[in-house]
Amino acid sequence: MAAALALGARGMGQVWPNPAVGCLIVRDGRIVGRGRTAPGGRPHAEPIALAQAGEAARGATAYVSLEPCSHHGVTPPCAEALIAAGVARVVIPLEDVNPKVAGDGIARLEAAGIAVTAGVLAEAAGRDHRGFFLRMREGRPMVTLKLASSFDGRIATATGESRWITGPQARRRVHAERLRHDMVLVGGGTARADDPDLSVREMGAVRQPVRAVVSRHLNVPLDGRLIGSAAAGPVWALVDASPGAVNEDARAAWEGQGGRLIGTEAGPGGNLEPRALLQTLGREGITRVFCEGGGALAASLLAADLVDEILGFTAGLTLGAEGQPSLGAMGIDSLAGAPRYRLREVSRVGEDVLHRWERRGA
Repeated sequence: MAAALALGARGMGQVWPNPAVGCLIVRDGRIVGRGRTAPGGRPHAEPIALAQAGEAARGATAYVSLEPCSHHGVTPPCAEALIAAGVARVVIPLEDVNPKVAGDGIARLEAAGIAVTAGVLAEAAGRDHRGFFLRMREGRPMVTLKLASSFDGRIATATGESRWITGPQARRRVHAERLRHDMVLVGGGTARADDPDLSVREMGAVRQPVRAVVSRHLNVPLDGRLIGSAAAGPVWALVDASPGAVNEDARAAWEGQGGRLIGTEAGPGGNLEPRALLQTLGREGITRVFCEGGGALAASLLAADLVDEILGFTAGLTLGAEGQPSLGAMGIDSLAGAPRYRLREVSRVGEDVLHRWERRGA
């Protein structure tokens, strides 16, 4: 099962809105078929592995990193494919929370006389499929917030100089993390200050994630690197859906260069409402978001308890109180009101420290 999970995880960021599933067909202690959800979400892992196994699948055991689907969609049900192939046993970590499946895949397999073992490495699988599960349960993707800062929590000097606080190894790791997510997201302030293109680089020929900016009035550079690279992969702007909120000339300039505008709800304070924003992304099929700031967007997501994972890179330099903080104001006046996270990983990346934190109760 660990191998099936690792195989499936290679599809993270490439298969949305579907989950990244891995499947191994094992017979007489030998792997005879391997498959993972293909880019774009189809075909699913099981038919790929079964096609590779051929007749060797009959009487074999299938290790699948999520309950096989049981409903007819664009492709036939994977449970039926396993039944038709004649496998003797299916091992899974947990049920699919998609209401179209939700145990029905297991029931079909067992009704066909196939032994099903569930609960194997369930916690690890739940973590891998968290984005898909959140979209099914809450209508929103999971959010990983990346913070790269000095030892004293600053992201730039007082003059705005920020390149580079962390070293090349940390920056390469950020590109790998971008690749594992469906979307890379920044706020309008970051788009204006840094003019990023948010693409995955130094990873070979890869399918680029959706690159997106949150800007209520589309107040971002219309000749910047982000929209200028729309030919390399989808570029979205999340804007206020209210009539007249976006200047029509700006809209035409953005869409004329291949960008997409997606309207969402503004909150009482005038900024885009964080939960509504994420649910808008969920309706678009996004399951995993890698948020790279800036401070106001990050603070709004944290304050709304919508950050599922924090990925921190801390560099061995200090910038002092005059440096720009990594987060905007959150209105916290007591420690009890501050969001707390559980430490999952600490490692050295070049001359920097990586620390990964998980939302409590995730």
